[in-house]
Amino acid sequence: MLKKILYFSALIFCFYFTGLCFAQDKIVAVVNKEIITQKDLSDFVNFMRMQLSREYDGGQLEERMRALQVGLLDKLIEDRLILQEAKRQQSEAAQKKDLYTVYRLTIDENRIKARVTDIKKRYPSENAFQEDLARQGMVQADMEAKIKEQMLMYNIVELEVRDKVRIRPDEVTRFYEEAAKEFTLPEERELEVIAFENADLALGFAYSYQRGEKLTDLAARYPLTVNDMKVSGKGELMKDIEDAVLKLGINEVSSPLSVEGKTYVFRLKNIISARQQALSEVQEKIHDYLYEKKMQEGLVKWIAQLRTKAYIKLTNHG
Repeated sequence: MLKKILYFSALIFCFYFTGLCFAQDKIVAVVNKEIITQKDLSDFVNFMRMQLSREYDGGQLEERMRALQVGLLDKLIEDRLILQEAKRQQSEAAQKKDLYTVYRLTIDENRIKARVTDIKKRYPSENAFQEDLARQGMVQADMEAKIKEQMLMYNIVELEVRDKVRIRPDEVTRFYEEAAKEFTLPEERELEVIAFENADLALGFAYSYQRGEKLTDLAARYPLTVNDMKVSGKGELMKDIEDAVLKLGINEVSSPLSVEGKTYVFRLKNIISARQQALSEVQEKIHDYLYEKKMQEGLVKWIAQLRTKAYIKLTNHG
């Protein structure tokens, strides 16, 4: 009887395990001669979770992961297309002895190790890192292979898209002229902020400071700290402080204001009028913006070309 029970239990386990493996190995897409399985999708999510854990944790990490789920298969298909193109060019460059392309598409193993080391810093110990890898269904070699693929994809995008982006000086000038309002600096107020732990002392200080006594003399008599700050526009300060500060004329001193257990006195040092920034001040910022815009447009166009030449078939993976 016991043997029958054990046999029956083992049979159930085999059916369950086979079903689980089948679900994991289910083909969800074919990209040229490569297949993408449900497991590939799961591995992609797990790898991205470990990557993002370097920058986010807790709720922020989960929010980023939820956002990642949108268009997941499409993103994985794009990655496969980019990776396939990189490997194709690697092979052709090696055959043609095109040393420049070979060099550009070669991945330094030290960079992979450095990335892994960077990820490990998020963990309290080596064991914790390995345990997390195991929970994600990976070992360190899997992670290193994924990182290598990422770097190869980045390199081919550099070679095929980013390196071909050019921004002419006249494009920068034209953008500056057409978006002149975007480069107007608002009026700024330069403030002296004096902080006190004791509200009564702040009141005596403010009275003396308002009457014209020097800050250096008052600092010898009152326990205080002094800082400078700039404020531009409304909404940067608490309303009570903002209302008091905006009423001040140059060199005028405010009455004491208590905020979260401390008391502050403000003196308006200067008002810097709103002004139009010169092209020389913003041309680098404009150049970077236009460069990134062209790069993204070029990337979309290049991937569309890869898609046009590729065989892509989706299966029912819902």
